[in-house]
Amino acid sequence: MYKFVVTTVVAFAVLSACSTVDKPNAVTALSAPVSSVAFETYSAEEFYKTTSVYGSSINHSSDAVLVSNDASGIFNAYRVPVDGGPAKQLTFSTKESIFVASWFPNDERFLFSADKGGDELDHLYVQQLDGSQLDLTPGEGLKALMLTWHENDRSFFVATNERDPKFFDVYQYNADNYSRELVFKNDSGFNVENISPNGQFIALSKTHSNSNSDLYLVDLQSTMAKPTLITPHSGDVSYYVHTFSKKNKQLLYATDEFGEFNQAWAYDLDTGKSTLNYKADWDVSFSYFSKDGRYQIIGVNADAQTQLIIKDLKTQSELTLPALPSGDLSGVNFSNDSKSMVFYLNSDTSPSNLYVHTLGSDSITRLTNSGNPNIKEQNLVTGEVVRFKSFDGIVIPAILYKPKQASMINKVPALVFIHGGPGGQSRKGYSATIQHLVNNGYAIIMINNRGSSGYGKTFFHLDDKRHGEDDLQDVVYNKKYLQTLDWVDAEKIGVMGGSYGGYLTMAAMTFTDEFKVGINIFGVTNWVRTLESIPPYWESFRKSLYDELGDPATDKERLHRISPVFFGEKVNNPVLVVQGVNDPRVLKIESDEMVQAIRSGGTYVDYLLFDDEGHGFSKKNNRISASNKYLEFLDAYLLKASK
Repeated sequence: MYKFVVTTVVAFAVLSACSTVDKPNAVTALSAPVSSVAFETYSAEEFYKTTSVYGSSINHSSDAVLVSNDASGIFNAYRVPVDGGPAKQLTFSTKESIFVASWFPNDERFLFSADKGGDELDHLYVQQLDGSQLDLTPGEGLKALMLTWHENDRSFFVATNERDPKFFDVYQYNADNYSRELVFKNDSGFNVENISPNGQFIALSKTHSNSNSDLYLVDLQSTMAKPTLITPHSGDVSYYVHTFSKKNKQLLYATDEFGEFNQAWAYDLDTGKSTLNYKADWDVSFSYFSKDGRYQIIGVNADAQTQLIIKDLKTQSELTLPALPSGDLSGVNFSNDSKSMVFYLNSDTSPSNLYVHTLGSDSITRLTNSGNPNIKEQNLVTGEVVRFKSFDGIVIPAILYKPKQASMINKVPALVFIHGGPGGQSRKGYSATIQHLVNNGYAIIMINNRGSSGYGKTFFHLDDKRHGEDDLQDVVYNKKYLQTLDWVDAEKIGVMGGSYGGYLTMAAMTFTDEFKVGINIFGVTNWVRTLESIPPYWESFRKSLYDELGDPATDKERLHRISPVFFGEKVNNPVLVVQGVNDPRVLKIESDEMVQAIRSGGTYVDYLLFDDEGHGFSKKNNRISASNKYLEFLDAYLLKASK
């Protein structure tokens, strides 16, 4: 089982009121032919009859894949046979979502994680052969995660912050009796990145700022076992770990030292020398190996889509696959002997489905049916990457979804959709929420405002300590770009987003009068409180967070100035606020106070609370309720808005 971790640097915003400006220069505009093709619209319930599925751990006998899916309403574990037979449900949770980690190497036990009500305090569990479940990391207030298996298959490594809430230690667990040994005590604020297959080396990172970091190695066979710096450098350079080679000879890592984008480099564990492993014209996002080491899987973040390269290291050639359905390849995993592989395919109009392929054959088999057969793909919309110029000439990328209803004679309302992070990225791929709104007549443009990842380190750092100012202007100019499209109703444009996107939504509604409505989904509204109350396990990158957003001890005035909650009476147009009661990142009190502040100014605000969710939605019924509320709110306050 290979686990991919996308590290998102949390960044935030300074903001000022936006003045009236000229319309932006549209770098890429879409034509708008009138569609004569009949199409159907669907309800949120229909869109969420799809099944979300992830996980690609192949069992010891190579005849089944371990996945989590939400067919039951929340995520549970399933065994999916590779011969195409019916999946077997393995867990039957009705309250907490279960996220699978890995099969055991020699039997059908498996590891999974779960939190309580979205509090993000995940524990690691094992489901045993008799179906009983054991919490391997018991205790209150701790967070744990599975790291990797030892190559001897008799033990595995787990990181947990039970000893010190701020830092994660590493334990080695016995696979037979679950006894454990502390192998690395983390007293110096390192991030635990990876462990070599033979368990000898631990790769660590140290964050110095949001643009500067280092990598360290700990040799557990050394009597001292002290972290050794392996990336001496000058200036601002970032590093993060991809993986160790299967023969325990190299550490693969990413760095932006040699240009705008992350390249993959290989550090030789014997000589201490680094050599280029792979580079592209975009970020190399991840790299890992099949269990036998024959294949290397490389992911490149190419303009909001993943390009996947599978290299056969025996023949030094790229693996050729049979003709596949359209979509992005992801979640690739090989059987122990690399004779077969499983992977996912995902597109804007089709949710992820799991496939299996026997190498050397000319066929593939689909193992899941995630889509709702009642929804025809031709009724859904594929997004198109577009670009526009912002207030200062910076070119901003975005993904535009044009409803099939839209034409010059049938102009449609539109929404600027803002991703989280703020160092995240809007990416192509299936979203029931987006497709539901587009299918029901709302144009969506998913902005990648300055500060987004995936477009080079210069672009990523353009918003440092300017959040709510320059990135907010990008959102405003995105609206102006929409107004250049002859199929968009220029007077009916709203804004919505989640997490940091929820913050920029509230900033847009509070500090500008540009948008007719706003939908704030668990968005930050009080930066002072948020930055003073970050979870203790974020300690290792606290400085990076403050470099990006500001330190509440020294930047309190600016953080207060960009926080919408203190100026809610200025909001002039309707707002929908969505909040999870158990959210550990954006506390419920923030949304409570934001709603109260808006109402104090006499403006309409609707408030949707979920008492069994945290920072996001883990339960299908809640996703349906939220999507229904979005559409109900937009139909009432955007579609029917006066001009």
